[in-house]
Amino acid sequence: MTEIKSHEFDGFLQRSARTSRLFLVYGPDRGLVSERAGALAKVSGIALDDPFAVVKLDASVLQNDPGRLLDEANTIGLFGGGKLIWVKASGTEKALVDALTVLASAPPADSTVIIEAGDIKKGAGVRKLAEQASTVAAIPCYADDARALNALIDRELGAEGLRITPGAREFLLESIGGDRLASRNELQKLALYAKGQTTIDEDDVAAIIGDASAISTDEAVDAVLTGDRNGFFHAMRKITTSKTPVFLVLQGCLRQFQMLDQMRAEMDDKKTPIAQVMQTFGRGIHFKRKPAVEQALKTWNSAAIAREMNRLQAAIFQTRQKQALEESIALHTLLSITVQSSQRQRMG
Repeated sequence: MTEIKSHEFDGFLQRSARTSRLFLVYGPDRGLVSERAGALAKVSGIALDDPFAVVKLDASVLQNDPGRLLDEANTIGLFGGGKLIWVKASGTEKALVDALTVLASAPPADSTVIIEAGDIKKGAGVRKLAEQASTVAAIPCYADDARALNALIDRELGAEGLRITPGAREFLLESIGGDRLASRNELQKLALYAKGQTTIDEDDVAAIIGDASAISTDEAVDAVLTGDRNGFFHAMRKITTSKTPVFLVLQGCLRQFQMLDQMRAEMDDKKTPIAQVMQTFGRGIHFKRKPAVEQALKTWNSAAIAREMNRLQAAIFQTRQKQALEESIALHTLLSITVQSSQRQRMG
């Protein structure tokens, strides 16, 4: 089945999802991944409150029991009827790829399989298989664009009978969007704050909305890059208070180190000065963040950048395996890198 793009998902959910049996929902926006997996589960026709019909698995269990997913998918429910098998995974587990390969060639007649995964690289893991198989619906979840954010605002505020002024909407659009779940939480807080009103204005937004956009993680990422421990703790308190998943900081930090890796290679291989590297590779960096990135380029060499990328990738994988420990893993990893950065600056 071809990839279901963001603007196609609602139509797919209404028209075609009921006839599909295999779904891969993946991407960097974990809130949106969770939301869409839940929406698919609701239209599966399986009673979600039936513990005998709904089986939730972590892909890590397949390592020791590789046949588990196939057995669950091809076994009828205890009292007859279909089953829903809901798998949480990183998306690169070999046992999961092997199981989905078999299921894609012979989809279950009654059961529905939803794989809820992280940000999988193109050509890797179950993403490669899902995009090539006609029997699997591949549903990527990226950060909401302006159209999706406006629809989300209208839906959440409209449900409470609230209108919003153009200025307040613009302010709101600048403050949400990095993660669907975090954005929805912020809008629900705003609607509760404005209860009894008919219109939301800029003062209302300023009073209640935390920064739930991707830029809300930048403060923490920059503190990690520059070794600012106090700034790091302050930024992380804001993030956890706003219920923004700390996973987004890990992810944002990895993306930043990947960019630093490119920049540093350009400096080392071609002796390109920092100013020119920033101009070439840093066009998408917010101007307020550029000093932190420039400082990091002076502080981190290629070997150290590679080491921290490996550390971040390992931490991201661990958060998928041990979701209950996600916050602890993220904080420990990010603080360790912050300390490393501080030490490197002192040595430099």
